[in-house]
Amino acid sequence: MGTDNVSELKGKEDKSQWKELIEDISVLQWVFSFLFLGVACLLLMIYLMFTSLWLIPTLYFSWQIYDWHTPERGGRRTKFVRNWKVWKHYRDYFPVKLVKTAELNPSKNYIMGCHPHGIMCVGAFSCFSTYHNGFAETFPGIYPVLAILAGLFRLPLFREYILSAGLLPVSKESLDFLLSRTGVGNAVVIIIGGAEESLTSSPGVNTVVMKHRKGFVRLALEHGADLVPVYSFGENELFQQVVLSEGSVGRQLQALFKQIMGFAPCLFTGGRWLLLPFRRPVTTVVGCPITVPKVDSPSQEQVDHYHSLYMKALSELFHKHKTSCGLAETHELRFI
Repeated sequence: MGTDNVSELKGKEDKSQWKELIEDISVLQWVFSFLFLGVACLLLMIYLMFTSLWLIPTLYFSWQIYDWHTPERGGRRTKFVRNWKVWKHYRDYFPVKLVKTAELNPSKNYIMGCHPHGIMCVGAFSCFSTYHNGFAETFPGIYPVLAILAGLFRLPLFREYILSAGLLPVSKESLDFLLSRTGVGNAVVIIIGGAEESLTSSPGVNTVVMKHRKGFVRLALEHGADLVPVYSFGENELFQQVVLSEGSVGRQLQALFKQIMGFAPCLFTGGRWLLLPFRRPVTTVVGCPITVPKVDSPSQEQVDHYHSLYMKALSELFHKHKTSCGLAETHELRFI
């Protein structure tokens, strides 16, 4: 092999190592943001209140009170944050892939139920809150909005960050506004299982919490928004959770924390440095829409009917794509 060829191969190897480092840093900053940024922003503002810089948090808190209802009124999304190059490296780390199975009509609104929650909702965030998974090209005319815990929008500074990323509270007021006051072509993405489902996340486990989660169906009926099942294959393979036994003190503390804060702290480990998730592919498959009529005051029977249709469609989506997305034919989807 000639000297030029050796140099070329060495350059490619160095570039590959550099690329992996950039990906590691991109994902690590996201993990730290997910776990600590909100609390860090709150503590920083409280600390500044007791320093000579007290005017900064005072002015900011005044602004926050004035701007209090913005998250429930469509938010304040910007292309700038959603298009950061860091999200491309974040996507490539796993990698995350978006798969389309049917067309979505831009003259309608949609409610997408995304499963499973996993530890950090990697697939949902990458596909629906950044521009680097090709959602706009895959579903032209459809604008996805990921709905997350409403309490996060009360944290100073952090709220500005998540608002600019296009995230909105998963509250009825917020979602009613989006589905009735902002036209058509909106796709509200809801992690149906929420905090409770994160506690079931573990490699090889395919459990979704939704037997009694019907609020999203009622919302769809009230606004005539079609329901779309979404499953992120590989989401549960990214971290190894330390599962606490039922009745243990740790599990009781988790339940108490969830009741107070709205989410449950998970004990987990990843790959490098324990915090980085394992490099496992995540494939987010968007299913076929379920046509839902507009009903001003839907009955419980109507809600149950479309909830049943949704669960059936999600199960069919899972079994149709599980083998092509890395699962074995023997894997089953469990509803709780």
